[in-house]
Amino acid sequence: MSEGPALTESKSSPWGTNPASTSSKTPDRATLIGAGGMWLAKWSAILVVIAAGALVLGWIIQKMWVIVLPVALAIVVSTILWPPTRAMTKRGLPPAPAASITLVLFFAIVGGIIAGIVPSVVNQVPDLANKATEGINTVQDWVKGPPINLQDEQLDNAVDAVVERVQGSAASIAGGVFSGVTTAGSLLITFALVLVLSFFFIKDGPRFLPWLHRVSGRTTGRHLEEVLTRMWITLGGFIRTQAVVSLIDAVFIGIGLVILGVPLAPVLAILTFIGGFVPIVGAFVAGALAVLVALVANGFTTALIVLALIIAVQQIEGNVLQPVLQSRSMNLHAAVVLLAVTAGSSLFGIVGAFLAVPVAAVAAVVIRYIGEQIDSRSAEVDPDDATKALPAPGDASAPDPNASTGPEPEPDQK
Repeated sequence: MSEGPALTESKSSPWGTNPASTSSKTPDRATLIGAGGMWLAKWSAILVVIAAGALVLGWIIQKMWVIVLPVALAIVVSTILWPPTRAMTKRGLPPAPAASITLVLFFAIVGGIIAGIVPSVVNQVPDLANKATEGINTVQDWVKGPPINLQDEQLDNAVDAVVERVQGSAASIAGGVFSGVTTAGSLLITFALVLVLSFFFIKDGPRFLPWLHRVSGRTTGRHLEEVLTRMWITLGGFIRTQAVVSLIDAVFIGIGLVILGVPLAPVLAILTFIGGFVPIVGAFVAGALAVLVALVANGFTTALIVLALIIAVQQIEGNVLQPVLQSRSMNLHAAVVLLAVTAGSSLFGIVGAFLAVPVAAVAAVVIRYIGEQIDSRSAEVDPDDATKALPAPGDASAPDPNASTGPEPEPDQK
């Protein structure tokens, strides 16, 4: 009987833990594989549900594109028109007159630019067409000589094949004319909607965030207000920064084209400015068009000089201007920008390419904000280094969403 305590003590480890009991609590391989499989299955199901939700959202956007497009364009226009409207309202002008004056001045400037370049286009297009014909004849003479040595009959057969193909597609071309008329009508409707929505956005925008805060509640409204304010600041910063970069490109390239005597230089400069709003791709297309016009109108040497000028300006833009100006506004990697433009253009054409980068920047704002909230609650982050959660509304340390470029509440709406 006296051996019981001794035997019990001999089975105990020096640390007071029974090895047999410890080994019995260690999971075996089957348990670990099953747990890993359950974790993988759970996250796979989550990713499938997210992908399905993204597909449904894309389908809804496609079906509602006639509404989504004017709203998106109106928001972009509002980021440009809001600063002067806010400046006038701060000086005592009512919101409606301030918004009206801003819209009228904006479209007057755009209309004046278009009216100024149309006469030059009309005057120079016939000469450019003649030089294009001469260029085509030169190419034909070149392909007839070595090393290609094409015969006249082969060229005539190729031209005849093209003519027959066009004549055989006469019905499709006629249908395209009617669809073009329909497209022109839809463009006019979209333009009218953008005009009206932009007016209401810059007139009544300051009322939106307080209304959303009241409707969604204290906690949800706090997060929505912060995220939407960051989106507005990011979007406005991107548009204004891209406008500055595009303007610098257009001015320097336009001056170079004028000095070299390239026809349609003002038109090409404006196309360079517009193309700058589609990063990477837009600048490439506008530059290629300028080189092509220089090649047809002025010859190979001038085209090479224009190409060198465009490459130099774009190198300065990509290595100096954009890193300095856009580091605060977007903070997106070049690969993300390129993929966003490719996806947007393939899904929604030119408009999709134009809106792709702003949408990607806004999505990055949401992802960063979610990451901040996760870090503030995660045990893996040092509390001293973690990003703090947003303070409650009314706290003195709470950020003011209207302190920078976001719409500010009107005094009578508080």
